[in-house]
Formats: sequence, structure tokens, C-alpha cells
Amino acid sequence: MIDNENLPKVFSLIKNLLLEQGYSETLAKQVNLGINLVLALVMLIVLDRLLRKLIITGFKRFSDKTNTTFDDFLATSNFPKYTAHIIPFVIFERMIPSLFHDFPFWEDLFLKATDIYLILLIVWIIRSVIKSTKEYLKTKEYFKDKPLDSYSQIVIIFLWAFAALVIFSQVMNQDIFQFLATLGAASAIILLVFKDTILGFVASIQVSVNDMVRIGDWITIEKFGADGDVIEINLTTVKVRNFDHTITTIPTYSLISDSFKNWRGMTQSGGRRIKRSVFIASSSVRFLSEEEIEHILRIQLIAPYVKKRQSDINRFNTDRSADKSLAINGRNQTNLGIFRKYCDHYLENHPAVNKDLMIMTRILQPTAQGIPLEIYAFSADKVWQNYERIQADIMEHLIAAVHYFKLELHEQPTGKDVKWLKS
Repeated sequence: MIDNENLPKVFSLIKNLLLEQGYSETLAKQVNLGINLVLALVMLIVLDRLLRKLIITGFKRFSDKTNTTFDDFLATSNFPKYTAHIIPFVIFERMIPSLFHDFPFWEDLFLKATDIYLILLIVWIIRSVIKSTKEYLKTKEYFKDKPLDSYSQIVIIFLWAFAALVIFSQVMNQDIFQFLATLGAASAIILLVFKDTILGFVASIQVSVNDMVRIGDWITIEKFGADGDVIEINLTTVKVRNFDHTITTIPTYSLISDSFKNWRGMTQSGGRRIKRSVFIASSSVRFLSEEEIEHILRIQLIAPYVKKRQSDINRFNTDRSADKSLAINGRNQTNLGIFRKYCDHYLENHPAVNKDLMIMTRILQPTAQGIPLEIYAFSADKVWQNYERIQADIMEHLIAAVHYFKLELHEQPTGKDVKWLKS
């Protein structure tokens, strides 16, 4: 412990010696202060380095023996280094009144400087704890998709703001509440200067509270050309790793002000949607004759349906004495209708299609490109590569199956068609 009563005598030895040698009191005080200050700073620097080395080494050995990784993150965030500064700082603060006994102005100035340094030191220590906590929570499964960077930045901003208020009150000898009242008058300027930070702060809270985006979510924002997985969410920006491995940085507030697509619902559901169309040439759609129906009955997947359907149609036509000399009379089966039903049966029997979700084949509004026959189902496998393979397998089969139903696919004329007509 430092004896405060004996400190002035110790720090006055050089001054007394110079006075005995006949030097003026002013010069003696100045030389005494300069030498004492240099000696004190050298001693404190050496002590600081020794303590820093001892504390960092001891903390590392301690963290290596524990099972938790939290202390490892504390070690990498300079927590031991900052705590090592506390003892030299306390010793220097106790020395200030004795060092500057003959210089009240400098004594007051150095006391304020040490108060400011103490505040900053406390902020650095707390910040290292916050960063360590953030990194530690990222290793936990429950927090992997949470925007911990935003949370930590918000806490650190409030911490620095509070520290700035305390420092101001120390420097200006003004009450904090009076300063806040003065600050309110300048709120318009503050809002203008910190507009982006404030918007990002509000957006981060809304994104977190409403659970709009998580780390690892696949999002698409056409405005920014972003289409990939979210890898970081902080106070001002959201980083998206696109599927071409480029990184797109998006302002956090854009998640609130602009629309975007989050594919989390798809990844958490039972399947990924398949929605593709086969364009049928309208000129190939027609009623089927009995001979053509007999031919289609050879298609095993659709045969039971066609047989039952044709039996119901024949009964209906007989009961109403329909004149079948014209195919349009009564009820008839069309090649497009049977093919549409074949698509339903094929999807319902496909092993990669989720049977618990919607399966549908529908005819859309006819266009100049033909009649769109749309396939609507869900792939049980949601992995992109596998999904594309399943979708391609279904479409390839259906395109190849079209001709078995006396249908034709609509295609724009090509150079080969022109040559065929010319010949």
C-alpha cells in the first residue's frame, strides 16, 4: 500500500536538495516535477508491462484448463490486457496529488485526465466482455441464426454514448441532466448527422423483433441484385453471399423500406414448388375415336381411369340417345384431357414428389404460343441441385409422353421449317 502521508516528502527530496544548493524555488519546483514525473512514468510503464505479461499468461493457462470456450474468447478480445492496466492506473492516480503538490492547475488537469482514462478503460473492458459473449453465443445452436452483431453494436453504442456524457460532465464540471437538456435543443442536427445510424438501429430492432431475417436465411432482393444466404446482420448493413459466391452489402433499413423475398418458409416446409408449363399446339387437341382410346388403354398408368371414364361416357350417351355420327355430340374424351389426367397420375406416383402437399395439373389461358398445361407440385428434396434434377426428370418425361396422346408441342418456326416448306 502507498502511504499518502509520506508521499509529499518523497517527491520533495529533489526540490529540497536544489533549494539547499541555492537554486530558486521556482526552478527547484519545476526540475523536481520533471524528474519525479519521468521516474513515475518509467516505473508505471515497467510495472504495466510486467503485470500485462503475467495476467495474460496466467489467464491463458487458466482458459486452457477450463471446458468452456467463453474465457478463450475473453483472451482473444484483449480482456486480460485491459484489466492489467487497472493497478498501474490506480497507483498513478494516488501519486498525482503529491507529484503536482506545487502545481494546483496541473494537478486538477491530470486528475480529470485520469478520470477520463478510467471511464475509457471501463468501456474497453465491458466492450471486450460484450464481444466475447457475442462470439460465444454464436457457437450455440440456438443463437446461430440470431443477429447478434446488431445486438452487440446497439449495446456498445449506448455504452459509448453514456461514457461520452460522463466524460463531458467531468471535463465541463456540468451535471449530466443539464447537458441532456441542452442536447435536446440540438436534436435536429443530431438526427441529421446520425440519420443512417438511427435508421439502421430502428431497422435492426424491427428485423429482430418481427423475425424477418435470420443468419443463414436465403433471401432475394432484386433492387440490390442479392440472391443468396445471409451471412451477417449488423447495425447498418446486411451481408448476403450470393450463389455465385459474390458478396452483396445491403443497408439494414432496406429490409424495412423495400420488399424482399425470404425463402425460409420453403426450406422449413415439406417441399419445394415445381411450377412449369408444357405448351400444347391447339391444332392437335381433338376428340378421340374408339380405336385411339383402345390404343391409349395400353398406357398402364392411365388405363384404369380411361376405361372407367369411357364406361361412364358410353352410358351417358346411350341414356340420351346421342348421335355419335358426329363426335361433338354427347360426351367425349379428348387427348388433352387424358394427357392432363396422365400428368396427375404420374406426379402422384413419382417417388420424389411430396404427396402431402398440393399436386395439380391445370390448363391456363390459351396464348399465341399454344395452350399452357401447367404442372404444380412440390419436390420432397429441397436441395437446389436435387430439386433441379427432379424437376428436369418430370418435365423430360412429360414432354416425351406428349406424342403418345396424339398431341404436339407448340414451337416457333425455325430455319429448318422454312427449308422444309421451300422444298
